[in-house]
Parts: sequence; C-alpha cells; structure tokens
Amino acid sequence: MFNLAVSYKYGIGTEKNSEKAFYWHQIAAENGYTDAINNLALCYKNGKGTEKNLEKAFHWYQIAAENGYTDAMFNLASSYDSGEGTEENLEKAFYWYQKAAGNGNGNAMNYLAMCYEYGRGTEKNLEKAFHWYQKAAENGNNIAILSPFSAAF
Repeated sequence: MFNLAVSYKYGIGTEKNSEKAFYWHQIAAENGYTDAINNLALCYKNGKGTEKNLEKAFHWYQIAAENGYTDAMFNLASSYDSGEGTEENLEKAFYWYQKAAGNGNGNAMNYLAMCYEYGRGTEKNLEKAFHWYQKAAENGNNIAILSPFSAAF
C-alpha cells in the first residue's frame, strides 16, 4: 500500500496522481504504517490529493510521533511552535524538539538550540544552545552552521 502511494506521489512506473497517492497513504496509515501516517499528515498540511486541513495534519503527526517516527516528532513540534492545526504551546514544542533531536533529526537539533538560545518553551541556556547548534552542524544542518555560535566551531 505504502509503495503504491509513493509510486503515485512521484510518478514511478505510472503517471503522478496526488489523489491516488493520498488514498493509498490513507489506507496504509489506517493499517498502522508509520511512514504513511507522516506522509498522510503532509498531504493534509499541503493540500496534496485532498483539501488542506491543518487540524487533520496535526492529528496524524501526533499518531506517528507517538509511534516513534522521528520526522513526525519534528513536524509535531513545529505545529506546536507555530500553532498550525493546534494551539501554540511552546513547552510541548520544546518537548517534541528534544525527542526528535535525541533521535538524530538535524532540523530538530537546530530548533532545540534556538529554544535554548531564546528561552522558547524552556529556560534560556546558552551552553545548551551551543551544544545543540554544534550537534546540528555536525549532522549537516546548514542553518546551524550559519548560527552566530558557529564562529566558536
């Protein structure tokens, strides 16, 4: 199911078809396939193959994140951070950035560093900000490399 969804999404062996990709992501997600759960959330977020619905995107991010899918943890944190699909909650954003960063997500490492740098969802802590900017840069996050902290690398 998931491979069929991806085939339709990217036009692999067939014509691209966002609606069919969405349909097969939904079927795979309802059967518990975590890659499909996150992709279904992205379909809702971006309005690909279905109407844009940020609340449904948030719902599916939450399911995938709670099932250990690292990219969904980052997406869920971003939703809490921006208030897209849910109420803004900086403490929950910080929590999910921590979880995703701990699982190796370079973008989450960068955002976690910013949380520490600016005191978003946690107490300001420049030493921890530096640590996470450094980890993000070491993991190839180009934005972290451009951080004011990067001069210390």
